[in-house]
Amino acid sequence: MLKNFALAGRVSGVLGALICLAAGLTRVAGMYYVAGFQSTTLFTVGIGLMVFACMMRLETLGNPD
Repeated sequence: MLKNFALAGRVSGVLGALICLAAGLTRVAGMYYVAGFQSTTLFTVGIGLMVFACMMRLETLGNPD
C-alpha cells in the first residue's frame, strides 16, 4: 500500500510540475486560455497536484513499514 502511495506521489508531482510549467509558459506567451480554461486555473490545478504529491510522500515517510 505504501508503494502505491509513493508511486501516486511521484506521478502527481511530475504531472503537477508539468501543468504549472505549461500554464506559466502559456501566460508568458500572452495567451490567457488553454483548451477553454484560464491559465491561472491550470496553474492552481498544478499546485494542487503538487500538494497532493507532498502529502503522499509524507505519508510514506511517516510509516516505515
